[in-house]
Amino acid sequence: MNLFAATGRLTLDALRETGRISGFASQGAMAWFTGPFYWRAFYAALIRIGFTSLPVVGLTAIFTGAALALNIYDGSLRFNAETFLPQILSVSIVRELGPVLAALMVAGRASSAMAAEIGTMRVTEQIDAMSTLAVNPFKYLIAPRILATTLTLPILVLIADIIGIYGGYLVSVYALDFGGPVYIQNISEFLETRDIVTGLVKAGVFGFLISVMGCYYGYTSSGGAQGVGAATRTAVVAAAVVVLAANYLLTSLFVQV
Repeated sequence: MNLFAATGRLTLDALRETGRISGFASQGAMAWFTGPFYWRAFYAALIRIGFTSLPVVGLTAIFTGAALALNIYDGSLRFNAETFLPQILSVSIVRELGPVLAALMVAGRASSAMAAEIGTMRVTEQIDAMSTLAVNPFKYLIAPRILATTLTLPILVLIADIIGIYGGYLVSVYALDFGGPVYIQNISEFLETRDIVTGLVKAGVFGFLISVMGCYYGYTSSGGAQGVGAATRTAVVAAAVVVLAANYLLTSLFVQV
């Protein structure tokens, strides 16, 4: 009976936490539609989340594309199907690896930063001071970060797709003796608009989830510096888990379509 009681408590706690996060996300998203609009906070979030994440996303993409080209070539040799390397690589990066890896990199970088920054403001009572000065924390702190991450992650994913395919191009042409024009032609003929749209839609959803996790755990942190550290750690883990879970749900939805 103790096992069932513990399982029930964990289930209820998980449902309760899910409800809190859902309410937080809806409140943060709806804060844009009631004004005022803090443009300066939004632009600052765009730079911190989008532009400064570009180097790590680009490096991840190019090495992933290069390693993926080698693995696809090695596996396809067993079936004498190595000529399909460009097609398989491009679809894999555009539909799955590009959005997921870029989201995980942004989650590790931006979600932790959001949780640490907002958590520090929470434990030092700066958020309470905002409320005292009639500044809505959701409008000034939460909504700009959610919107900025949701808008910038598709752009980062699009850049990561291009860089990842280029990484596969470098390995294929200079290490595996593929013809450059043939490589590009195979990709252009095989890759469809639906593949690109699928990856970009995933990226938008991932960006929303990443920002919600970072902001939520930072906003609800307590207990001084130790609490901020725990909130930052939890935000990164939660963002990674929800990205992978959402990727499966979205993939199953798009495959059925």
